[in-house]
Amino acid sequence: MLIDSHCHLDRIDLGPYQNDFNCFLKDAENHRIEHMLCISIDMDAYPAMLDLVKDHKQLSATVGVHPNAHDGFEPTLEQLLELGGEPKVIGIGETGLDYFRSSGDLTWQHERFRTHIRAAKALNKPLIVHTREAREDTLRILREEGAETCGGIIHCFTENWEFAEQALDLNFYISFSGIVTFNSAQDIKDVAKKVPADRFLIETDSPYLAPVPFRGKPNYPTYVRYVAEQIAELRNTAFEEIAQTSTRNFYTLFKMNQAM
Repeated sequence: MLIDSHCHLDRIDLGPYQNDFNCFLKDAENHRIEHMLCISIDMDAYPAMLDLVKDHKQLSATVGVHPNAHDGFEPTLEQLLELGGEPKVIGIGETGLDYFRSSGDLTWQHERFRTHIRAAKALNKPLIVHTREAREDTLRILREEGAETCGGIIHCFTENWEFAEQALDLNFYISFSGIVTFNSAQDIKDVAKKVPADRFLIETDSPYLAPVPFRGKPNYPTYVRYVAEQIAELRNTAFEEIAQTSTRNFYTLFKMNQAM
């Protein structure tokens, strides 16, 4: 069985599923997708996202605001704590820093990141971190805020082994997306070979970043298999071992009982 540890189910195109979410869920089950973590990126869409997942045992959610979100409701620490206390909410984020799409005075982005870290620590729930072209500041703020006490995930990993080592030391897991299947992603492939077996996850980030052979097309949680297959090849091990290990790691990180 497989787990998609990071997807945006409220944003996928259900056209291939007759615009029926239950049809999509059945297809995911047929593809051996055991669980999907639906990630929040803005507060305006959050209530509908939570409503989408709340009645399905194979789905869970996070709460948070993406670092690139400029408009909409900005939650305070107290509000994040309240929202993060929902039973279906198992993590905080995605949050972090993004210097690729944002520029200028990014104090607001740093403060948002710190607020999310404090919420994750207070709730003792993992933090879902997005980082792009901000590696030094991402690590610095994680250290300054003591994020190792809650740990979490560096999602859609796009950094090098030096960054990965420091993130691992901070009690974070490394999550690989479809980017690991790209021919140009040599640094990421190298990390996938080296990361300890008990500290990696797999994800799609669907509907974004579809893996080869679907690159450039809409992405779906069912494509997480291609990520697992690529990591199995890189680590010279069996697909089933990668599937089982990444699934076990997910349940360990989120302190959940593994489905039988």
